[in-house]
Amino acid sequence: MNLIEQLRSRREHLKELETQLSSAAVLSDPQKIREVNEAYASEREVMEVGERYEKAVRDLEGARETIATTKDAELIELAQQEIADVESRLPGLEHDLTVALIPPDPLDTKSIIVEIRAGAGGDESTLFASELLRTYTLYAETHGWKVELVSANRSDVGGFKEVIVEIKGLNAYSRLKYESGVHRVQRVPETEKTGRVHTSTVTVAIMPEVEEVDVKIRPEDLETQATTSQGAGGQSVNTTYSAVRITHIPTGLMVYCQEERSFKQNKERALSIIRSRVFALEQERLRKEREEARRGQVGTGDRSEKIRTYNFPQDRLTDHRINQNFHNLPAIMNGGLDEIIEELKRAEIEQRLSELG
Repeated sequence: MNLIEQLRSRREHLKELETQLSSAAVLSDPQKIREVNEAYASEREVMEVGERYEKAVRDLEGARETIATTKDAELIELAQQEIADVESRLPGLEHDLTVALIPPDPLDTKSIIVEIRAGAGGDESTLFASELLRTYTLYAETHGWKVELVSANRSDVGGFKEVIVEIKGLNAYSRLKYESGVHRVQRVPETEKTGRVHTSTVTVAIMPEVEEVDVKIRPEDLETQATTSQGAGGQSVNTTYSAVRITHIPTGLMVYCQEERSFKQNKERALSIIRSRVFALEQERLRKEREEARRGQVGTGDRSEKIRTYNFPQDRLTDHRINQNFHNLPAIMNGGLDEIIEELKRAEIEQRLSELG
């Protein structure tokens, strides 16, 4: 199917969505309204790109027809100039349209759950975990997203052994999904008296927040325990059983939540994380089955894959998936991730285009 035929098909789909937006069945269902509105907005963006491409094709055909049907030298010269202009722009328009026609990741619009865990490097690793949390929080703020703490296990030096947050906002997953993996940091810790550079690691997992309709979990597959909240070092910080620990028996996944005031609220948070983790496991299984060839460029998002090195002495961030360096680490750590994310998105698009031939 060529580009014009694909556009014709997408235009028909857009008309179907317009009809749905005025139907009683959709208007009476808030969830359906949101889904159809998002699909409509996405198709409109494709159409805007497509209309620019179609106009260029029509202009080219019109100019060629002018040359073929007239003997007026002035008109022929103007038509030749237009042909040269359109032919210089057409490859770029064709590329833009091809990219727009690539089916989007259906998860891209979702909010996310971010899990950050200290790895090798002891206290220095926990400190960098807290710095990454700050980076993502600042990045979320620039996009108008809301960050909510779910669970935290703090270290004695003020860092995090583990921290889980929700980032709520449209397209959060589309931007931050590239953060999944192992982040390696190289720098001189404040406690290092000899000036020796230490290497530490932090693991980040980015999971789309999923609804109950997205993944079914049977109540009998869950083991729920009420417990008291824990502080640094494991000591109880209150005597009420408001915290909750939920284990998903088939997978062994366990979630502990204590940040909310009530047992019910903590249980809802824990169930949300369990759903996202089970969903992520299933997505990873499907990805490995159907996309084995896509392990190059932007990687798989597997949390065991080393994706970046932050070299503070040299003020350099290296993203190993695209073999590209970025500088000005202070700005990056202050939430300046857009340049890196855009390069990763560009690499993913080019890879998908290559796969599509």
